[in-house]
Amino acid sequence: MAMAAATEQVGERLAEQHDASTYIQHHLTFFARPVGDTDAGFWTIHYDTVITSLILGVLVLGFIWLVVRKATAGVPSKPQAFVELTIGFVNDQVRSMFHHDYRIVAPIALTVGLWVLFMNLMDLLPADIMAWIYSHVFHLHAWRSVPTADVNTTFALSLSVLGLMIFYNIKNKGLGGWLHELYASPFGIRPFWAAPLLIAFNVLFNLIEYVSKPLSHSLRLFGNMYAGEIMFLLIALLASSGYVGMVGGAVAQVAWVIFDGFIAILQAYIFMMLTVAYIAMAHEQH
Repeated sequence: MAMAAATEQVGERLAEQHDASTYIQHHLTFFARPVGDTDAGFWTIHYDTVITSLILGVLVLGFIWLVVRKATAGVPSKPQAFVELTIGFVNDQVRSMFHHDYRIVAPIALTVGLWVLFMNLMDLLPADIMAWIYSHVFHLHAWRSVPTADVNTTFALSLSVLGLMIFYNIKNKGLGGWLHELYASPFGIRPFWAAPLLIAFNVLFNLIEYVSKPLSHSLRLFGNMYAGEIMFLLIALLASSGYVGMVGGAVAQVAWVIFDGFIAILQAYIFMMLTVAYIAMAHEQH
């Protein structure tokens, strides 16, 4: 029934909008407003991204907090067992990469991993059914459900990780030690007659490293989730092309839901582990 309703919705939208590109563009339009009197550009807030991210963060982490608060030492309930398994899994993963005191890093990894996971899983919600709900229930004609398909979200997360990396570098090595590492590694500063050239190479090398980490960290997640969103829309268009397309679209939809769910979990795991790896690198001495 849900597939038939979604197919009918697609057909109606295509009839109204006349072409597939308009249909796709409609689903990829953010509920965005500029800040102040600016027209658009950088100072624009994507309210759908911000609100959905905050709601998911409160629900997911709030659920874990409530379960942990009510935890008992006896036979655990199913929610408590699930939370204990999740926390134990994250602790094991962090211990395998982080050989220092992980009591702070493990909660960071748990928060990042679960938050990214549930933002990714929003991609599994039927696009046209959700569009109908947003339009007819909330009177929002432009609203995107997947925060991690917005490059602003992934960049914000990766820049936060970069900030943590710099913080732990300074905390563990001191400001002077961190600055010394920036200009003295990896090529050193000897012989002294070549020091200016070596310092320039060291600083350039380290700046490239610091810039490339948030770029790769964010764009990998964004690219996978954005591609998944596009694929769901293309499959929906296939389902609107007649009975044969509807059957093929239904099969493709089920297959892609399974595959995209796996990608959502995998990308959340990769993002979490890269976060741990970058923080672990901040504890290394060069």
